[in-house]
Amino acid sequence: MTTAPASRPRRTLLRAALIPATLAASLVLVPLPVANAAAPATPAPTEAGPLRIHDIQGSTRISPQAGKPVTGVPGIVTGVRAYGSVKGFWLQDPNPDADPATSEGIFVYTGGNPTVQVGDSVLVSGKVTEYYPNYSGGSQSITEITAPGVTVLSAGNPLPAPVVVDTRNIPGTYAPPAGPDGSIDGGTLQPEKYTLDFYESLEGMLVQVKDVRVVQATDKYNELWVAADKQDQRSKRGGLLYESYKEPNVGRLMIQQQAPVNQRPFPVANVGDELTGTTTGPLDYNNFGGYTLVAGTMGTLKDNHLQREVTAQAGDRELTLATYNVENLAPGNPDAKFAELAQGVVTNLRSPDIVALEEIQDNNGNKNDGTVDASQTVAKFIAAIKAAGGPAYDWRSVDPQDGKDGGEPGGNIRQVFLFNPQRVSFTDIPGGSATTAVGVTGTGAGTALTASPGRIEPNDEAWTNSRKPLVGQFSFRGKKVFVIANHFNSKGGDQGIDSRFQQPTRSSEVQRIKQATVEQSFVAKLLAADKEAKVVSLGDFNDYQFSPALAALTKDGVLRDLVNELPETEQYSYVYQGNSQVLDHILVSPEVGYAKYDVVHINAEFAQQASDHDPQVVRIKP
Repeated sequence: MTTAPASRPRRTLLRAALIPATLAASLVLVPLPVANAAAPATPAPTEAGPLRIHDIQGSTRISPQAGKPVTGVPGIVTGVRAYGSVKGFWLQDPNPDADPATSEGIFVYTGGNPTVQVGDSVLVSGKVTEYYPNYSGGSQSITEITAPGVTVLSAGNPLPAPVVVDTRNIPGTYAPPAGPDGSIDGGTLQPEKYTLDFYESLEGMLVQVKDVRVVQATDKYNELWVAADKQDQRSKRGGLLYESYKEPNVGRLMIQQQAPVNQRPFPVANVGDELTGTTTGPLDYNNFGGYTLVAGTMGTLKDNHLQREVTAQAGDRELTLATYNVENLAPGNPDAKFAELAQGVVTNLRSPDIVALEEIQDNNGNKNDGTVDASQTVAKFIAAIKAAGGPAYDWRSVDPQDGKDGGEPGGNIRQVFLFNPQRVSFTDIPGGSATTAVGVTGTGAGTALTASPGRIEPNDEAWTNSRKPLVGQFSFRGKKVFVIANHFNSKGGDQGIDSRFQQPTRSSEVQRIKQATVEQSFVAKLLAADKEAKVVSLGDFNDYQFSPALAALTKDGVLRDLVNELPETEQYSYVYQGNSQVLDHILVSPEVGYAKYDVVHINAEFAQQASDHDPQVVRIKP
């Protein structure tokens, strides 16, 4: 029996569901609906009832008791959440049954501050509910007892022994096959065979990890990710590589804690650090991290001193081009953000000749008043670069139409070219505008753009509510170079890799394939006019090197994706849900033979970040 999905906030603000695998192009905060807060309590039980927690959980994801009242369910309180918007406690039966598919733990949603303590032996009556943190987005459900009546029988009882989660018991296959409806909800759990079934069979129970590596840095919500399975594919710097849709890395677990930070500080960790000793708590599920260990006891942080990278020094005859998503940069941002981003350009990227920036907001940031000009934003960034010891960059861009390019409402994010006029010149060709499509004119050495800067097919449906590619014509040592700055549509709305629908639907991918197809056609026109044209396409493509979108962009060999030429363990620019993955790319046309490419890891693996993306740089000889 499946009841209507419950809805209530897991946080005051909801991060854009992007972002899977995501990565979102921008962080959008949306208020969540509030419900269930005033559900009437059930009378406190006076004796144990006929059902135990394993009877309620059952051997599938959906409780056989869903929607029904239960009375006098016994158990030991193993964890309490008395802060945030989802208050309640975890209850576990110390007398398990013999079926490994049936969990012995459950969350009791109280709505207000729970009055029980860890170690209390209690009886609980209430209604069994299946709660979906994001029903339409494909999240798994959480079996809960709601509107509870609680009777405390005794205090200070020993807790059930936690299940140790590690390489020995995490299955190597991530998801079970779906049923006819595309969902895995109805299948009998096989915890020895499938990762998602294994975690589901432990829902609400005490679990433990020991001496685990951090694979995603602590975020502003006081969460981090660890690798519970030592066999998952490791990156060069200690993360977990996301290498294909079939290999999501089975041992990724989010770590939160039960106590608020003002009572017990949360460890501030970078990728490659370790939580030594044991970390123990109930296994929860949330829409931002899937299965999550909510720690009652936390391991000790071992700092492995991850360092920010500095790219190699370029030779005088090498043209250097970089891409950097500066994450909704606006004049009102703190000066420290501008300074940190600028330091990255000057020190870590070594002041590239050309920098393609993504997510430059207009002059008043997210104020939605029709402003589209971003000259103040760019000027402040250029000044910060100069203050950091960099060159006096010049810049070019095309202002978007108000509200037409997606991203944070009112922000009007766009791509911008910075260039060092002492090293490279920009070929200004009038005619570029928000709605004018740039074309190709001439042949051979006379090939040129019809507008520079310009936008590629801005009126094509492929770019609806998304950034349009910015293209510019440059000259370096008398050699012509065509540069395309990109920011494809985000992964917002995609189902997560831990979705109850398998395989998850990647709905946003459809638009990126269209975008890649349009751009591939434009590059093909350039190469048809001049087969020796030097083209560099770079930016935040919001997709993986193995994705259909990148296959469409590189069709017929018009461009080659340089990330594929890095050692496998270095192929990532972003970290999401514990997976180090590629979202940013630099691609070059066939005549750009010499290309020294580097993803410069200065942000994505660190708790302190100027942006959530790592920048990239390439050295070429046109």
